[in-house]
Amino acid sequence: MQIQQARFSVVMLCVMLLGYMGPVHAVENDEPQETDQSEKAYDQAADGERRAKVAGESLIGQPGPDMSITTLDGDTIELGKLYGKKPVYIKFWATWCVPCRQQMPGFQKFQEEHGDDIQVIAVNTGYADTAEAARAYREEMGLTMPITVDDGALAKALNLRVTPQHVLIDRQGHIAYIGHRDDKALDEALKALLESDEQDDTADRGAEVEDVDASVLTVGDTITNMSVTTRDEKMIDLSRAGADQPVGMVFFATWCESYLAESKPETAVACRRVRNTVNQLSKDGDMQWVGIISGLWTKESDVERYLADTPTDIPVMLDAQGELHRTFGIQQIPAVVLISANGKVVEKLGPQNNTLAEAVERISQ
Repeated sequence: MQIQQARFSVVMLCVMLLGYMGPVHAVENDEPQETDQSEKAYDQAADGERRAKVAGESLIGQPGPDMSITTLDGDTIELGKLYGKKPVYIKFWATWCVPCRQQMPGFQKFQEEHGDDIQVIAVNTGYADTAEAARAYREEMGLTMPITVDDGALAKALNLRVTPQHVLIDRQGHIAYIGHRDDKALDEALKALLESDEQDDTADRGAEVEDVDASVLTVGDTITNMSVTTRDEKMIDLSRAGADQPVGMVFFATWCESYLAESKPETAVACRRVRNTVNQLSKDGDMQWVGIISGLWTKESDVERYLADTPTDIPVMLDAQGELHRTFGIQQIPAVVLISANGKVVEKLGPQNNTLAEAVERISQ
């Protein structure tokens, strides 16, 4: 896992996140943006498709996840029991995601026309989002398909890297398609699933999915054998073995301050406030700091651009697969986890918590 400084113009980030948004493995196809003209020519949909394809490449043909999904209405969908009976269409989305909003009318139309023949599920990423926001969005958009808010388990199982992200699982229980765009390729993949109408009692019942809640570190837990390596190759031992300072972990996204300025301004403001506060606190030298960057819509080249353009005084690392976010149960950003000098999790501060300076003073005494 790694993090540091790079150039990410606000224009570029807004354009990029303006279509996508999206919040865990970024596509490592680091083709440099060479000129201002190339930035203007940036094709968000094509970039999102590349990211989704690279992240999903290893999953094609593999068993779909075997897990229970609880909808906003409290209903339970057992994915493993669907395999062999009907195909499954999972769409990851977020309330702050512009292309998700653009695609939703077509997604709803598909549900109305084919919802009896294929299990459609709208999966809110849960990242920088809430169930309440998802319910309001459902009413606004008139959505009738089952909706769930992910806790990170499904995102991990299906290598979520962008929003929207489409995942199609065929009737035999195998992942058949992963993509970002609502285009001809998606239409053809859906048609192929619908045309295969034979039930198969011998179909794969799916791959077991790890319960992420069972391993989440909470306040009071002691960390053992855990470290992170920043983008400047500095290893930070979170268990604090041999350390005499507490450590602060700052969870955020490169697009939080820019892209969310319009779609979720309160979160953008909070990200800027926490960044400025941590920059100031880091000057005191009382704590060791590390920034943990979300891998949603982010790869190493994105981090470099961001850091070149955004004052960031602490070492950072890219949590490309979302491992650290899941380990500490981080879904809302910005978030700060404070770990004492003896390796104990002492505080978790969320987006609207304004007492970071006081919390740092307490832990540093």
